[in-house]
Amino acid sequence: MKKILVANRGEIALRVMKTAKKMGIKTVAVYSVADRQSPHVKFADEAVCIGEAPSNQSYLLGDKIIEVCKKLGVDGIHPGYGFLSENSTFAELAEKNNITFIGPKSHAMRVMGDKLAAKDTVKAYDIPMVPGLDHAITDIDEAKKVAKEVGFPILIKASAGGGGKGMRVVEKEEDFESQMQRAISEATSAFGDGSVFIEKYVGSPRHIEIQVMADTHGNVVYLFERECSVQRRHQKVVEEAPSAVLTPEIRKAMGEAAVKVAKSCDYVGAGTVEFLLDENKNFYFLEMNTRLQVEHPVTELITGIDLVEMQIRVARGEVLPITQEDLHIKGHALELRVYAEDPLNDFLPSVGNLETYILPEGEGIRVDNGFEQGMDVPIYYDPMLSKLITYGKDRNEAIQLMLKAIQDYKVEGVSTTLPFGTFVFEHDAFVSGNFDTNFVKKFYSADIIKENQAKEAEIAALVALKQYFADQKVLRVPTKL
Repeated sequence: MKKILVANRGEIALRVMKTAKKMGIKTVAVYSVADRQSPHVKFADEAVCIGEAPSNQSYLLGDKIIEVCKKLGVDGIHPGYGFLSENSTFAELAEKNNITFIGPKSHAMRVMGDKLAAKDTVKAYDIPMVPGLDHAITDIDEAKKVAKEVGFPILIKASAGGGGKGMRVVEKEEDFESQMQRAISEATSAFGDGSVFIEKYVGSPRHIEIQVMADTHGNVVYLFERECSVQRRHQKVVEEAPSAVLTPEIRKAMGEAAVKVAKSCDYVGAGTVEFLLDENKNFYFLEMNTRLQVEHPVTELITGIDLVEMQIRVARGEVLPITQEDLHIKGHALELRVYAEDPLNDFLPSVGNLETYILPEGEGIRVDNGFEQGMDVPIYYDPMLSKLITYGKDRNEAIQLMLKAIQDYKVEGVSTTLPFGTFVFEHDAFVSGNFDTNFVKKFYSADIIKENQAKEAEIAALVALKQYFADQKVLRVPTKL
């Protein structure tokens, strides 16, 4: 593999290209009109504009991306995450044109891309699952009957879904019909498929995922867990590795279950198996993400392994260079997704110009970034600017380093989730490790951040005033008579 096209944008495109360059592999960037000045475009050896700003006129044009590959003699495509990364048709198209898709085979993507098909596939492997319906449903009366059998509260989830779309928690029977209709409508709009399924809602769950890596020679390893319980609108915001609550025994059981899930669909490459962990430390299989995850850096830091490099090596047909016995957890890593969103206004996207954009630096700080000072934040894509990652010898050190890094991260021109990050990492529930996926719902309020900002402004004003009075006392000697 001598030349790779990265079918993505922003921080992940740049992240993949840096590893490719380290491996001596040439890179090709594709970009939309809105991204023509982006860092990933400048970093690549070659770059091709593939369309207008909206993703359905650029980054989602699989046929056009394949054309670019053929024209430029590309050997492999790395899809990153989002866009075409879990599109089995695109993976097949690459295969048909003798271009290596750096990811799983299309069969595994199709099976694991449908939540119900995934559950059906792993059923034979004796992996624990949340009680509920094992088939898709659109009939409200039938669904209501099932919900009553399972017992409220229940969770309605889009069969073809992801990212929290088509998902509804129903606490009481009288709310069921309206929530079911909303879930079906949202699933139809987002995925073109209104079918949903029903499962028991686990009240105080933690979201734990296991990173797996598999080669084409039948070897599969798990690279431990990531805790992703701090979420807003079912989307992860803060991640860490390892989890603060897993015992070595549970970690091993979850890891081995994740390996079984990968084997159930003949998985190849990097993948993530997601679980719910209840208050009694019972875990349940949720789904498998058939791509590199946004939060992969925390796993890289605690294992010392470049997951993108391993993806490329596996795609080239190489045998995994590690066994399970070689893998050990060292230290602790945290990640904050830095979104151009306003945490004071229900996390609504904040677009504008990055008038000031200065990244924190130092030992134990990593920023996977996709922007530069002076750039505009476009309205067309996910509003994530970067991922701020810290690594320490233990969890406390990683937290303290994160708080300092957030303080040193200077952004003006748009609102970001940095103040929200400070709130999370200073909160007693997070520091103690005693939290679940309801963290934001239970503890977060925009008023708290406003109050903290007012206090900080007051302290800054007092410091400035004190300095002013001190300066007045200094004897000023004139330089000229």
